[in-house]
Amino acid sequence: MKFKFPTAFTILFCLIVVVAILTWFVPAGEYTRQMSEALGQEVPVPGTYHSVTQNPQGWWDVLLAPIAGFYDPETGMARAIDVALFVLIIGGFLAVITRTGAIDAGIGGLMNALKGKEVWLIPILMTAFALGGTSYGMAEESLAFYAIVIPVMLRAGYDTLTGVAVILLGCGIGTLGSTFNAFATVIASNAAGVPFTDGLVLRVVILVLSLLSGILYVMRYAQRVKNDPSKSIVADQREDNIQRFLKSEDGKTSALPEFTTMRAILLSLFGLTFVIMLWGVISQGWWMAEMSALFLGMAILTWLLGKFSPETRFDEGTFVETFVNGARDLLGVALIIGVARGIVVVMDAGKITDTILHSLEGLFSGLGQVMFINTILVVETILSFLVPSSSGLAVLSMPILAPLADFAGVTRDLVVTAYQSANGWVNLFNPTFAVVMGGLAIGQVSYDRWLKFVWPLLVIIAIIVMAVLSFGALGGV
Repeated sequence: MKFKFPTAFTILFCLIVVVAILTWFVPAGEYTRQMSEALGQEVPVPGTYHSVTQNPQGWWDVLLAPIAGFYDPETGMARAIDVALFVLIIGGFLAVITRTGAIDAGIGGLMNALKGKEVWLIPILMTAFALGGTSYGMAEESLAFYAIVIPVMLRAGYDTLTGVAVILLGCGIGTLGSTFNAFATVIASNAAGVPFTDGLVLRVVILVLSLLSGILYVMRYAQRVKNDPSKSIVADQREDNIQRFLKSEDGKTSALPEFTTMRAILLSLFGLTFVIMLWGVISQGWWMAEMSALFLGMAILTWLLGKFSPETRFDEGTFVETFVNGARDLLGVALIIGVARGIVVVMDAGKITDTILHSLEGLFSGLGQVMFINTILVVETILSFLVPSSSGLAVLSMPILAPLADFAGVTRDLVVTAYQSANGWVNLFNPTFAVVMGGLAIGQVSYDRWLKFVWPLLVIIAIIVMAVLSFGALGGV
């Protein structure tokens, strides 16, 4: 019998079980925490680690973890339910804009403009997504684009994996090379006690080299698939994917609608929605609630504007049905987010998160500059599997690891760069990162196939990061 790789839900639930078992054997401990005025939250105090009473997690805690991943049952505070709700509303918004034909019409215009040169879609889109990643850590927001980009790639002769790679690698590499990302670079720099502009040159170098490598890698794969579809890693799913992403209900390949003035207006409104979202996140401190409200409002505005033209008009009942069906399409993605967050919930409840961090802290004594910064990179890589949130990892690790740079003759900003590079690299494939599992679920790409596709690029990017950090540790920049 041929082995079938388990689903994302099974993988994540098994990881919850493994972490729960560890809470029975790993000594429990905590750092004393104090409120940081700069960060507006409590941070660990270096040198204050102490043992606490063991709190092993049992079978009931394992079953409760996916639920607790959404919200804290004791306090009612949100953990990931706001992200899950955001995903559902984005699904509804996307379904409404798709119903008007504006996106498909825009796709047709883009395809016609690049006819015979469709491969250039890849660097254009990956660069755009990377800009979102480097500026504000674009992650959950990217889930809205899969249903748009994947049909583009299929029509261009590529496969769904190409579409997933364009978004996931574009955003991920951008985040890996964050420049003024408030949720990674700024928070980590504040926690490390340095201006976030320190180390900017090195981060730009990492961003440019990694993005260039990613673009060339995806273009090479896409061209190979176009020349010979059997070379696709998801070749056996090709007909199902075409049926799912390109064909109408009668089973025929749907023709792209005409790009009318109203559809151009609605497509502009679609783009404006994300511009407003960027403005809100970067300058107004918006997060999931505000972004969800924005997409809900824009869905309603799209429907109202569409009523002024016969080709985009539909009634109130159809609008509600379309929105609900769009949300339903991303329900699996929303559930995965909670399950993934449940892993961290079990670790925190079992009091082993700080113990793991404390154990790794002892690795740094007596190391040279190059060895020190690369050891920091390895430690942050390990921690990123346990704490995929960039802001969460910054608050947890920077107050403890950044001061160690003073004794190693390395600037603290280099530790910040190592942290964000490690976190960004891991989140290109981390099974505990909801954005990875959610994006793969939308694109119908199994996790094992994603690993098969991406591992050579991961090695290339790791070499780039290590080389740049080593150069920086020797005083290169």
